[in-house]
Amino acid sequence: MSKYPYMWRLLFPALLLLGVFFSCRRLPNVQGEGSSILQGVWNQDSVQNANQLLNYTQHKFKFTCDSFYVDMITHSKANYYADSCFNNGVWKEYAKGVYQVRSDSVFLTGTFTKANYKQKISGCYQIGQYIKIFKIKLADTGRLLLEGTDNQREVDLRLVEKIICTPQSL
Repeated sequence: MSKYPYMWRLLFPALLLLGVFFSCRRLPNVQGEGSSILQGVWNQDSVQNANQLLNYTQHKFKFTCDSFYVDMITHSKANYYADSCFNNGVWKEYAKGVYQVRSDSVFLTGTFTKANYKQKISGCYQIGQYIKIFKIKLADTGRLLLEGTDNQREVDLRLVEKIICTPQSL
């Protein structure tokens, strides 16, 4: 039997607390800068082969520092919702959140919102988390070509307004 049976009962919590204390790091109180090439307002004017698709979505993105805002106009020939929500097959949805560019992809993580970008917790269409990944096929000063990883549809965007990131306090 051990000479000091209670030593481990005291030593283990102390080592655990020291490990947690030294492994955590404080994040800055300022938002990140994001990707300089994406900064701005981007508009999708049309969708390729739109008249042949059962449904499609046009996007308008605003990337500012590490945040994004997206307006989505969905056109649908099929009714997936209650009749009061279908709106003759055309409706708008909104989302906001943060993004990261890694390698050739942009990762968008946020929530569906109302038109004023306040959180949406009920109503027609989608609610909850907005999580999308796009492959960046082309990014230059006036054009951004993204491909959705979930449906391989291209989102061809043109720059409407350039934005210069000025990180804000959180």
